[in-house]
Amino acid sequence: MAKIDVVDLKGKKVGTFDLADEVFGGINEDLLWEAVKHYRAAQRAGTHATKNKKLVSGAGKKLWKQKGTGRARVGSIRSPIWRHGGTVHGPQPRSYDYQFPRKKLLGALRSALAAKLADGKLTVVEDFDLGEVKSSSFRKSLTTIGVTSKTALLVDNAKANKNLVLSSRNLAGVELLSGNQVHPYHLLRYEAAVFSRPALERLQDTLKASVSRRKAEVA
Repeated sequence: MAKIDVVDLKGKKVGTFDLADEVFGGINEDLLWEAVKHYRAAQRAGTHATKNKKLVSGAGKKLWKQKGTGRARVGSIRSPIWRHGGTVHGPQPRSYDYQFPRKKLLGALRSALAAKLADGKLTVVEDFDLGEVKSSSFRKSLTTIGVTSKTALLVDNAKANKNLVLSSRNLAGVELLSGNQVHPYHLLRYEAAVFSRPALERLQDTLKASVSRRKAEVA
């Protein structure tokens, strides 16, 4: 079982955290690709729309009689073959979201965490206990603990940590999430990931439990 150092916001080592092999044991790139594809598909607005024959402007009167003119027969100026006519089979508002199995999502999350650890971009802090609301001070704290990347993901379970919320929200490239909101997409999008010990512990327990259930089902 691998271990990772736990530091405080001053960069001082205050302990270690045991990383479960079930969670950080391997990287499945195919599963990561599927999870990111699903996440981005669900984010699409799907508001594109074209006007069909009944929606475009124009009268419905027949332009000329059916026979005897020597011209091609035509019923409406809104016909798709006419300029400014309706669009045939054009895109309409729709949702691009689709069902993605929870087991695959949790597997991708394990792979994303393992990838962050392998890249040396995973940091664990004891807590995000900030004494004041000040973005510049918090930015210095991130630099002190080794987070010098342009983008960083912060994960903490303390929803009532108002100082953390206010101090981080104005930092460019920094996003704060609770442990149950973390998606493989977030871990791949941001260069560095900073977890509080309670948040990582809770997330690891959840992922370990999913592995145990899967093994029990197979057995």
